[in-house]
Amino acid sequence: MNQCNRSQSAERRYNVADVKLSGVGKSFGDVAILQGVDLHIRDGEFVVFVGPSGCGKSTLLRMIAGLEDISAGTLHIGNRLVNDVPPAERGIAMVFQSYALYPHMSLYDNMAFGLQLKKVPKDEVDRLVQQAAKILGIEHLLDRKPKDLSGGQRQRVAIGRAIVRKPEVFLFDEPLSNLDTALRVRMRYEFAKLHTDLKTTMIYVTHDQVEAMTLADRIVVLSAGKIEQVGSPLDLYEHPDNLFVAGFIGSPGMNFIAAEFVSGNMTDVTVRLDDGALIHCAASAPTARPGDKVTLGIRPEHVTRVPYANRLTATVTFVESLGSVTYAYCTFPGVNEDFTCELTGVVRVKAGDTLELGVEPDRCYLFDAAGKAFQRTVTAHGAA
Repeated sequence: MNQCNRSQSAERRYNVADVKLSGVGKSFGDVAILQGVDLHIRDGEFVVFVGPSGCGKSTLLRMIAGLEDISAGTLHIGNRLVNDVPPAERGIAMVFQSYALYPHMSLYDNMAFGLQLKKVPKDEVDRLVQQAAKILGIEHLLDRKPKDLSGGQRQRVAIGRAIVRKPEVFLFDEPLSNLDTALRVRMRYEFAKLHTDLKTTMIYVTHDQVEAMTLADRIVVLSAGKIEQVGSPLDLYEHPDNLFVAGFIGSPGMNFIAAEFVSGNMTDVTVRLDDGALIHCAASAPTARPGDKVTLGIRPEHVTRVPYANRLTATVTFVESLGSVTYAYCTFPGVNEDFTCELTGVVRVKAGDTLELGVEPDRCYLFDAAGKAFQRTVTAHGAA
């Protein structure tokens, strides 16, 4: 690498740091919002917090930012304990759901304002603003006011305002939730590209698991103030630890069917459904005994109209046809909600039709009565 390229690479690489949370908790009076959170976010990693409303993901992000006090445990950014360090001194920059731009200022001034308050030299301010604008592709808009911009352009300005601070850690709190569907798709690409360009630690909160799956190096799934599972998107999809993660990761959500354990060995388990059908699963359930209540999980995209050894018969109640894919919502014994089938191609089905379906053993998930996943023994789609 020549001197010029090394210099450009150094310009793109901002300060980076890992984030360590040990036994972190948050309480409001006697009400515990977060409990015993242990998490190590590695230097330069893109980590996404997901979970339903009220699970504590935004509170956890705000605690990292210093906007919420930590009730228990410790938080380190880099090598520094920052529990009592003010937000401005933590080396972080946060982008919120709202753009929070000054309407009377140009985009240039919006991005430069924080640096000007810190008495950064004028030529350095200009260099940093121009550099951030180029990264975000808004250098031609710097003389405009926020009212002249689209939602996506305003969000880029908010991100640019964070970039010029050269933070150790970027924090994003549902930054795309105010955008329309098409623009959210485009902005997901922009966030991924931004991380590639800056190589900075990024922590991103969203309720949209599609955003999490497409952006994250690792996903942190939270529920009721606790971490349910941490892993890569593919790990969580292929090997969820429990019913909650299995149902939350994937769109549409996984189908859950009440079943009874019949028999099993180290690589194969047989369960019986409420209609008497026997289903073979590529799983290991050494603690299960005949007659135990279990839950069978099948993802909508793994259901086929090809009759494999595992055969299912369902009755269609509602159909969504999207052209290249059709979603059939069906009734099925042992399923409290609709049993969802994703059928590819042009499929002509209607309410009242009976579907003969199949699913491969290595596409089946199995959970015990407490909701904990039995180990999958799949070989074709990813080792257990």
